[in-house]
Amino acid sequence: MRAVVLRAFGEPMTVAEIDKPVAGPGQVLVRVAASGVNPLDAKIQAGGAAHARTVLPAVLGLDLAGIVQAVGGGTAGFQPGDEVYGLTGGVGELQGSLAEYAAVDARLLAPKPRALSMRQAAALPLAVITAWEGLVDRAGVRPGQQVLVHGGAGGVGSAAVQIARARGARVYATGSPRSLSAIAELGATPIDYTSVSVDAYVDQHTGGEGFDIIVDTVGGATLDASFAAARFYTGHVVSALGWGTHSLAPLSFRGATYSGVFTLLPMLTGRGREHHGQILREVAALADAGELVPLLDPRRFTLDSVAEAHAAVAAGAATGKVVVDVTEP
Repeated sequence: MRAVVLRAFGEPMTVAEIDKPVAGPGQVLVRVAASGVNPLDAKIQAGGAAHARTVLPAVLGLDLAGIVQAVGGGTAGFQPGDEVYGLTGGVGELQGSLAEYAAVDARLLAPKPRALSMRQAAALPLAVITAWEGLVDRAGVRPGQQVLVHGGAGGVGSAAVQIARARGARVYATGSPRSLSAIAELGATPIDYTSVSVDAYVDQHTGGEGFDIIVDTVGGATLDASFAAARFYTGHVVSALGWGTHSLAPLSFRGATYSGVFTLLPMLTGRGREHHGQILREVAALADAGELVPLLDPRRFTLDSVAEAHAAVAAGAATGKVVVDVTEP
């Protein structure tokens, strides 16, 4: 089969013919239709993501959508012809989705949302699982809460906005001036972080009390700002980017709490993989009900132009999620 192979960190990936995998016990062989591209993919390729534990040579690609071709022994719940999606590889020793076929742990898969195309479905897994683990699993979002999402037009941010709204929260989201209209279209109140201070938007939208839940998808100074914007006593900050050194004093002074999200953990350890499949089933129901739609970059890429797709993501030049078309429907 054709696949995009990374043989050395920091060097270009190349298209090569490699052995087609076989579905082992507990696995499903998927013919990959589309592969979502994430900032993490570009970091892995550049050698800047040691936490992904990628073993070379590697086929990258975290997200996939495709069609089941074969089912391994002892695998229940899927059969050939099923349309599926999932966060299935590209880290550790797991083959990624930039290949025509992938043998993946069935626990990481779910039926593809019927309302979405393969491209749309491939844009979702990492983003929605990260958002769900933060909002639902860690913070327990519920109706009537005020939720602030940093980076509301990004992959995880836009998923968080839609999940929070679907669960009855009032949602606000920060972004640059060019992303404010997209945030508004998602149903959140947009906040221009370049012109409005943290104190100002906390005062304006919460009367100075702070937000019930803050989802940080940016890290760095934005995570520090999140600590200062949490609601007194009951506020909860969740972040998937807790890099760097941060003072917890602003959070402690408000009596609020913090949780980190490391979405790759089940893939790297094998523990908790069933929960990823469960989350994707919940998300599929939201998508089929019209409550969650991914933002897609309009450009089309193939296995032969993966380098251009990675460059667009690494440069922050994408308007929505970049997706690579792997095989024809």
